Amino acid sequence: QVRLVESGGGSVQAGGSLRLSCAASGYTGGSYCVGWFRQVSGSLREGVAAIGSDGSTTVEDAFQGRFTISRDNAEGTLYLQMNNLKPEDTGMYFCAAELDTCRPSRWLMWSGFSTTHWGQGIQVTVSS
Repeated sequence: QVRLVESGGGSVQAGGSLRLSCAASGYTGGSYCVGWFRQVSGSLREGVAAIGSDGSTTVEDAFQGRFTISRDNAEGTLYLQMNNLKPEDTGMYFCAAELDTCRPSRWLMWSGFSTTHWGQGIQVTVSS
């Protein structure tokens, strides 16, 4: 069973940085996507950044140049480094995994698929 556990969220002032971590377990090999999504209260979940099993990465336009996604395969951990944070980055951030043939850009655009596995989410609050 896939398990995704996020950590590293919290509160920070605008211009600050946070690094989110996601400890992933329960899946091995094959084609997949892993990534981060965000949900603001009252809005739909939206894609932030993702990595495909071939190492290709996609970062959505709103986060380009500020957010970096990376993974440590040996540790089974996914990261999201968030720099120059803005108040509009505030939201609940979810780690996710799609265990099937997956194109990161498409997966983000569709805000995940019905087969996507989700973590419990972690709050990020950026104050002005």
